[in-house]
Amino acid sequence: MTLETAGSGTLIVILIMAVVTLVTRWGGVFAMSFVPISRRTEQFISAMSGSVLVALLTPMAVNGDNGARLAFLATAVTMLLLKKPLPAIAAGIIAVALFRHLA
Repeated sequence: MTLETAGSGTLIVILIMAVVTLVTRWGGVFAMSFVPISRRTEQFISAMSGSVLVALLTPMAVNGDNGARLAFLATAVTMLLLKKPLPAIAAGIIAVALFRHLA
């Protein structure tokens, strides 16, 4: 199956991606409505964000340039200090942006 990415094809692709994103997000909320939220479940959910962050960044740090490694280091240090993924991601983005701007 092929879909033209010129003209209305681009809009169709964006709409399909939006629908898939909404279905996966709503599906997760629907599935979790059947799971009793215990202390162990809360710990699992909070640990998932950090492990997803590490799973995304590690291949880039191993195969990437020095900017990617610096971003990984900044993200790791910020995550260890603050234990919050959003500031850690921001620190990594800022670190790599500064490195690539100055290098």
